[in-house]
Amino acid sequence: QVQLVESGGGLVEPGGSLRLSCTASRSIGSINAMGWYRQAPGNQRELVATITSGSTTNYADSVKGRFTISRDNAKNTVYLQMTSLEPEDTAVYYCKATVQGWARPYDYWGQGTQVTVSS
Repeated sequence: QVQLVESGGGLVEPGGSLRLSCTASRSIGSINAMGWYRQAPGNQRELVATITSGSTTNYADSVKGRFTISRDNAKNTVYLQMTSLEPEDTAVYYCKATVQGWARPYDYWGQGTQVTVSS
């Protein structure tokens, strides 16, 4: 019941910056938490960063200090600002929304956007 549309992926040089956007089909104020995950070929999907409706953030150790997650409630959009990008950051990045149901939370995923860091 929540559609997520991602954009902003592409090719960037090592050390460069990129900003990903994820726009939800409903008010993100009604979404308990949103986050970014990534999956490289042959790897498990891993958490990158999350942000709650109360603005609490959490980051994977590998991106801490380089990536920043933020939201714009008026635009129903969450962002991932990525700086000092490394080849190891190359992956498909997925947006996730978590909504509390009557009995349990439900997760919704975006389609993913490719980020490639290469010289």
